[in-house]
Formats: sequence, C-alpha cells, structure tokens
Amino acid sequence: MKIAVAGMGYVGLSLATLLSENNEVVAVDIDSKRVEKVNQRISPIEDKKIEEYFATRDLNLKASLDYNEALNGAEYVIICTPTNYDVETGMFDTSSVEAVIDEVLKSGVETTMVIKSTIPVGYIESIRKEKGINNIFFSPEFLREGKALEDNLYPSRIVVGDESEVAIRFGKLLKDATLKEDVEVIFMQSTEAEAVKLFANTYLAMRVSFFNELDTFAEVKKLDAKKIIEAICLDPRIGKNYNNPSFGYGGYCLPKDTKQLRQNYEEKKIPQKMIEATVQANDIRKRHIAKSIIDKQPECVGIYRLTMKRHSDNFRESAIQEIIRILKTESIDVIIYEPSLEDEMFNECKVIKDFDEFVRKSDVILANRLATELEPVMNKVYSRDVFRAD
Repeated sequence: MKIAVAGMGYVGLSLATLLSENNEVVAVDIDSKRVEKVNQRISPIEDKKIEEYFATRDLNLKASLDYNEALNGAEYVIICTPTNYDVETGMFDTSSVEAVIDEVLKSGVETTMVIKSTIPVGYIESIRKEKGINNIFFSPEFLREGKALEDNLYPSRIVVGDESEVAIRFGKLLKDATLKEDVEVIFMQSTEAEAVKLFANTYLAMRVSFFNELDTFAEVKKLDAKKIIEAICLDPRIGKNYNNPSFGYGGYCLPKDTKQLRQNYEEKKIPQKMIEATVQANDIRKRHIAKSIIDKQPECVGIYRLTMKRHSDNFRESAIQEIIRILKTESIDVIIYEPSLEDEMFNECKVIKDFDEFVRKSDVILANRLATELEPVMNKVYSRDVFRAD
C-alpha cells in the first residue's frame, strides 16, 4: 500500500524507513535540506540503523515538500510533527499537527490519519468534534533517540488508540514490519493511548529523578553512589534500567511530557503530588549541580558536550543549558566543546573547536556523560556518570 508520513524527525524518519521495505512511502517535510538528504539516502539524524538501511536496503521511500504528492492514494497518513510544550499556555503546541490535518482535509483524499506526535490526553476526542471527522486516531511511539529504527524493529509493545477494522489493520502493518517475535499489539480508545504515552514518560522521568536524588545524597554525604545503586538494583522489582545519575532529564520527550501531564491533572483539578514533584525534582537537581561547581570557585567552566547522551545529536532541553545559565549569573566564564555545533557562540558562550584548547582554558570540565578522550584530564572533570552508560 501507499503510506504518507508527515514530519521527518526521528519518529517520522524511522517509521518511513521501517515501512518502506514492503510499502510505498512518501515522507513530507517543510525542511528542503532534510528532504534532499533523504532522497540521497543520507540520514539527517544520528541513527546507526537508519544509516545502515539507507546504505544496504532497497527502500521504496521518497521524500517530498509537496503534500499533494504524499497524500494522493495514501491509505494511511502518519503524522509525526513536533508538539513542543508552550510555557505560556501550559499545553502542547499542536499547531503543526493541525496543519497536517488541514492539508489532508483540503486534499479531499479518503485516508486514515494516525497521529504519532505526542498530544494531550483528550486531544483526539476534541479534534474529532472540532473538525467533524472520525478518520483519525492516536498510536504512541516508544523510541530512544539514536535508536529509533531499532526500537521500531524490536518494539516493547505496539499501542493503537482505536478498535476499528482500519486500526486493527494498522496494528498488523506495524507488527509485520518488526523483526521481533510475539510483539504484543494492544488496542484501546485514543484517550487511553494518549494517557499511556504521558504516564510512561513521566514514570521514566520520575525514575531518573529518584536516582539523581539518591546521587545527590551520596555526594553530599561522601558515599559511593555506584555501590548503593548497584545493591538497590539487584532487587528484580527495581531492576537496572534508568539508574545512572545525570545532571537531570532532558531531550525531546521527558521535560514536555511531564509538564503536559501535570497540566492535564490541573485543568480537571485531579489530586496529585508525585507528578508535580517529578517536575520540581529536575529543577532542584540542576541547581544542586550548579552549586557544586560554584563552590569550587572556578574562573572558567568548560562544558563537554551539550547533547543529552552518547550517539545523539540532540541537545533540546538538555539539563546542562540551565546549569550554564545559573553559572553565568554568578559571573563565571563558560566555554563549550560541542563538535556538532558549527556556530562560534551558543547562548552567549564561546564554542571551542579544538579539544586541547578547550581543556587548557577550563578550570573545571562538566561532562554529563564521560568519554574516552576525557580520561587523561579526569582531574579537571566533574561528572555524576557512575556507570559510563546512558
């Protein structure tokens, strides 16, 4: 069948790649450079599996700027455009999703829209009423940055927010494209699927915050955080995932999803404390990290990478950016080493391209995640990365 994918971020591009082995896929995006790269089989995002598929697989995949080309004859339109959290409204900005919906309605194409963008709880219900449509549902994604295609090939589960025949066919479409045996496909109402997405990410954020607060305790008390965490996580009820301390959670999903879920509670006046505490805990952790550096009284602090984790080119909402802001309010000079940045300045901080120069100028080096090239200068490095993992 023909499938249209709107948006070529890590969600859209991984899905387009996944489905184009056995279907005709046209991916549409507003970024002409991204479109050009995909058509040249150059991945515009850092994802080794996508790069491998682009190099070795015969994919029926075309990228385009033209919605008409993408929509014409498409049985499904998968919407993967960004929905950032708007601090002024306290809600996701879903305008990019609605722009795609309007394009589909304007085209007159008979198709089914499947939203993969993260949306507020109740969004599908409200958009169906607002637009007078029923051919739309939500299906959450559960992907890691840098491993999006791998997570689509070996999914933990597939959740489809509808129980109609066309939704069941979509679930089968995703399942048939996987390489994992016995993938569980779960069908439910879209409002329930929207809740699954936000609660799953909020739990992960809560877990990150828990181990960060454990690490804060260990650091202040001069205890070995690694030994404490290892002993705790041997309990199978707790497990070893998401247990490596960091400067705070960030990236595409966790900051905005926790705030959106908090807003969903607040607008209906639903009692809660843990959701609010998870959001606050992340701010507290960043302030603690900043204070730990300020107490060292450095003249110049070097930031080793803005990215959240290894094998990622994303530093959206990275915790280090708030730490930089706090350091600068204390009149501490901050320089940045970030190979993925072409600019000479970032947030009024000088970007140093040469690693040796960066080390030489830094009194303290902040590294959210350690790397081999830092090993010779560990006497300058401040990090809470105890497991050298993400």
